Amino acid sequence: MSIIHTITILGGRGKSGGQEAIDRLDLRMGDVVSIVGPTGSGKTTLINDLELFADANTPTGRRILINGERAPAEYRDDPSRNPIALITQHTTFLSDLPVREFLTTHARIRSAAGASIDGALERTLAFANQLTGEPILVDSRMTELSGGQTRALLIADATIICNTPIVLLDEVENAGIHRTRALELLREYQKIFIFVTHDPRIALLSDYRIVMQNGIITRVLHTDEDERRFAGHVSRLDDILSKLRDQMRRGDRMASAELEGMSCN
Repeated sequence: MSIIHTITILGGRGKSGGQEAIDRLDLRMGDVVSIVGPTGSGKTTLINDLELFADANTPTGRRILINGERAPAEYRDDPSRNPIALITQHTTFLSDLPVREFLTTHARIRSAAGASIDGALERTLAFANQLTGEPILVDSRMTELSGGQTRALLIADATIICNTPIVLLDEVENAGIHRTRALELLREYQKIFIFVTHDPRIALLSDYRIVMQNGIITRVLHTDEDERRFAGHVSRLDDILSKLRDQMRRGDRMASAELEGMSCN
């Protein structure tokens, strides 16, 4: 696979024929991007265009370029050469393999000759277990994993074993992964990470967010210093809510004392 430096979105149109607010948007390696907007605004359609390397051949008329050029045919035709990994909130495994066998099989397919399979497995599990509060055991079967464990493992697998330069994550915040830690870890790998999200925490910790309405991109908002400072307040509030959820699951009583001292001013 040739080295990818940028992926470019050339603007298209919505269902009503309205043109997008941008003619061209270049995403560069190391960017963390959020796609935001109300339900039905076209977020999933945009990531589908990205995954398909749209070439004015989808209803939106968008074009997706790699390094400023039309994507090579093998990216579409050969799954092993596709530089994009898509992780959704809906995942079904066709085979009930233990985690170790699942990762080993995938690593053998994807790894270069001479690469350490055991090393890849160790790094993948270490990565995944930082994203989920419930450790993933290598002897557990894939269908036994919780939603959070499954998404954490797939994110780690895409980042380390697949080593794809572009990772699309569709509403994974609903799966119970540690979002701030996920973003911290993902940034270390200098890939393009694109989140489809309704989560203000993820949006504010992204470099910029693509705003969707009525099937088109209406704005691109770069996270400024005020928003970065505000992100700290949002993260603290979100941590409190996460703690309350854990208390509820354990059957503990909950009290307003958890909110004392919390202010967004």
